[in-house]
Amino acid sequence: MSDVSRTDTQDLPVGEISDDKKDAVFLGHPKGLAYIVFTEAWERFSFYGMQALLILYMATHLFLPENSGNVAVFEPFRSFFEFIFGPLSVQALASQVFGVYVGLVYFAPVLGGLIGDRVLGRRKAVLSGALFMAAGHFLMAFEASFLFALLMLVLGSGLLKGNLAAQVGALYAKSDKRRDSGYSIYVFSINVGASVAPLVCGTLGEVYGWHYGFGAAGIGMLIGLVVYLMGHSHLPVDTITAKDERPKLQKGDGVVILSILAMLALTSLYWAAQSQVWNAYPLWLRTDVDRSIFGMNIPVTWFQSLDSTAVLILAPLVLWYWRVQSRRKAEPSDLIKLAIGCGVFASAFVLLGLGDLLSGGEAVALVWPVIFHFICGVGFLYVGPIALALTSRAAPESVNSMMVGSYYLAIFFGGLFSGWLARFYEQMSSANFWLMHAAIVGIAAVLIIGLRPVLTRLMKLDAEDATPPAEPLQQETQ
Repeated sequence: MSDVSRTDTQDLPVGEISDDKKDAVFLGHPKGLAYIVFTEAWERFSFYGMQALLILYMATHLFLPENSGNVAVFEPFRSFFEFIFGPLSVQALASQVFGVYVGLVYFAPVLGGLIGDRVLGRRKAVLSGALFMAAGHFLMAFEASFLFALLMLVLGSGLLKGNLAAQVGALYAKSDKRRDSGYSIYVFSINVGASVAPLVCGTLGEVYGWHYGFGAAGIGMLIGLVVYLMGHSHLPVDTITAKDERPKLQKGDGVVILSILAMLALTSLYWAAQSQVWNAYPLWLRTDVDRSIFGMNIPVTWFQSLDSTAVLILAPLVLWYWRVQSRRKAEPSDLIKLAIGCGVFASAFVLLGLGDLLSGGEAVALVWPVIFHFICGVGFLYVGPIALALTSRAAPESVNSMMVGSYYLAIFFGGLFSGWLARFYEQMSSANFWLMHAAIVGIAAVLIIGLRPVLTRLMKLDAEDATPPAEPLQQETQ
């Protein structure tokens, strides 16, 4: 094992940073970050490539009466959902299934993180998760195995996501201020994969056939697995090697854990609206928006690419703005950033509702969803990477992977909530549907601001979060 990989909290005492210049070989960060970043980019390519097609596939093809019989155990599956949620139309069933799937995908990392912390170690957990996900994507190419494919994807995501994200934090000592920018680069890689995937998998699925798109997603996951194996020697050493060596919870850690969960519960309102961008929003684009430009009808899945591309474009600008604020000692605390992000995201849905109202019953002009995605991009940058970095920094070391996995609990509850909300898409006007989501995210912003003093104290962020840091981030994403 080279010194490049030995920058995790097991190898460095808390508050101490390696003096080795080899520790800054990838954009000012450890070399291991490069392999994690490219693994995550390909994993997100596979995930978002499939996800861009999923709601359209279910609502316009697979769940239609003439096709649903091809899916193994579909009728018992549908009966189970209707037992819980009541009678469901094809669209409502598709949206509810999508919401539950997204929720489970982001709940599974909590258990996967615990397995990585206590049983397999993070590396083996990531490798196992990648294999499950690759199998799930390829099974999506067959209608009969659709439900089993979703199960494989949930299991694989659970093992991979939390443990891979936790390995980012393990590259840095607790006091290393590169941690936030390291996570920003990590999230940036997510959006690279997510921006390319709908253009490739989405186009293949919409134009040439659903199964071509799902197959391409599987190939992307295999590439990510190869990249991860290539970087094996540069990844952080697993901190859990034997039962008697495992870190234990310290006095006061329970309060920190509960306060982190409270913070994540507030961000779940943001994710309820964000999940709708993957759920009912593509159906709205398909029927209510004029997607023609220069004689071409833009595929619905391309808007998922725009959503991520907007983040890629805006990320350097937002990070630059934070650096300027930091030099002036005016950078907001992480909790205030979360509140700002929720407020910005709420304004994006207000804009969407306004565009629908001004259309006067005609097709909504293309400019409205385009602007919507760029405003959403700013909101995401203030919420997604910040909540993840804050969770990693505040979580006790003994359960760090599990708590990083708990970050996805917010998306779990948000996904379930969005699936339930999507049933109102057929019952409400589109404008009111989007304005309802604006109100939900706006409430999150208000609650975070109101509870910030309490959360700052309970999460032990007084020195780090209550006062804006004087030093800028070490490295912008590129």
